[in-house]
Amino acid sequence: MSVPPSSRELIVEADGGSRGNPGPAGYGAVVLDPVTGETLAEAAEYIGVATNNVAEYKGLVAGLKVARELFPDATVHVRMDSKLVVEQMSGRWKIKHPDMKPLAAEAGRVFPAGRVRYEWIPRERNKHADRLANEAMDAGKRGRQWEPSASTAALDASAARNAAAPPPSGPPGDAAAGAARARAALAGLPGTTSAPGSGAAAATGRTDRTAPAADGQAPALFGDTALFGDSASGSESPFSPTSPRASESAVSPTSPRASESAVSPTSQEPSASGAVVSPPPRAPRADAHVPSGATQVAAPAPAPAPRQGWSGGPDMGAPATFVLLRHGETALTPEKRFSGSGGTDPELSEAGLRQARAVAEALAARGTVQEIISSPLTRCRQTAAAVAARLGLDVRIEQGLRETDFGAWEGLTFAEVRERHPEDLDAWLASPKAAPTGGGESFAAVARRVAATRDRLTAAHAGRTVLLVTHVTPIKTLVRLALGAPPESLFRMELSAASISAVAYYADGNASVRLLNDTSHLRT
Repeated sequence: MSVPPSSRELIVEADGGSRGNPGPAGYGAVVLDPVTGETLAEAAEYIGVATNNVAEYKGLVAGLKVARELFPDATVHVRMDSKLVVEQMSGRWKIKHPDMKPLAAEAGRVFPAGRVRYEWIPRERNKHADRLANEAMDAGKRGRQWEPSASTAALDASAARNAAAPPPSGPPGDAAAGAARARAALAGLPGTTSAPGSGAAAATGRTDRTAPAADGQAPALFGDTALFGDSASGSESPFSPTSPRASESAVSPTSPRASESAVSPTSQEPSASGAVVSPPPRAPRADAHVPSGATQVAAPAPAPAPRQGWSGGPDMGAPATFVLLRHGETALTPEKRFSGSGGTDPELSEAGLRQARAVAEALAARGTVQEIISSPLTRCRQTAAAVAARLGLDVRIEQGLRETDFGAWEGLTFAEVRERHPEDLDAWLASPKAAPTGGGESFAAVARRVAATRDRLTAAHAGRTVLLVTHVTPIKTLVRLALGAPPESLFRMELSAASISAVAYYADGNASVRLLNDTSHLRT
């Protein structure tokens, strides 16, 4: 019987592992958009004592079921680093083990055979699913099941792809060619390695698995061709499309950072459903149910074919430009104390008020800010009010721009936290999922919040120049994500009180950092 054609393809990557073989085991699976590489859904589960191969088959079944729930008429490209599973499901090897026969049969029933093809990939290309499997096994070790909201697998996979991207071949400073090749590999396009016949053994145990301008002239800030594109009437994105911004890498701190100025946690916060959901071009079935142990992340969106370098392409229009203003000083700033969103909500000091007036004059001199959006915290509202009064604009409050909640550490220095809560501090420094003492926000929670806020604002303000008055963590996070930089880059950026940074976001998904930590307006 012939299978009706499908216009939609999904990629399923799956893996499983056993710490002992047989031993404590778990699986992981991820569904990807083949064009953009976007994570659409993840699944993982601790399955008790089992072999590697059983865990791998269970991962395959889970991945296929999640893909079916998303788009039941899709064709599926399965990629795994298990030679055994790929060859057996492709019909080239016989299935002899009694534990695997029913699992293989179950996998074969999820989609019609003509809609699924299998490819072996090296383990280093299967890191997302591998990480999910290890997260599931780690959870099982603690007597728990895997929780989607605590997962950093998508973040780690994104960071790994950025780190492994080939060197660019375009003009100096153009990373587009390398990014395009990385996307091509992700989508299985020409230039990738398909190796169902290349030797690789079945997996064994996975154990874990601004400088000031010359002559006193003000530096170019907003609307200047040097910073924001080639024309004022619209702009072609200077780079080819990069991978989506929805899944971002969490931060694992490497050194003590004790104040709002010095502590730069970045993290990502799940939505109420534990997932960040993008509007799909075509919704899944209304009665679709995502299996237990899985989380739907987003529906795939069609994307234009990548173009490389500075070659011609469609005009993307003027970008959404975010001018990122850190608030002025408070009494806590020079003392380098934790100052987030869970403390006393301090006001600007006299020095901070002077800084707010100075930055207002600088922005007025440029005259390009069209809207002002502020964190709800008093220090930002006061800074935003000073600018708004000078520019004749209103201020809108955005909760997603607030600073990290540092829990019981609010108002303390790093040394005081070390003395009072040494174990909690060590855990916080060691893991992006650890929260400060007393119910503060984890690094992973804040970064998701910031990324979701960025996506909402860029969609709502395309072609506009918007001033975001916010804090150290949100600004550094936005800059890092725009650069596609690794998490440790957060600790290599200086961000002074009342400093100005800027990022432009293009319609094709690219971002361009135009300015970082400009304080020239404070040097008068």
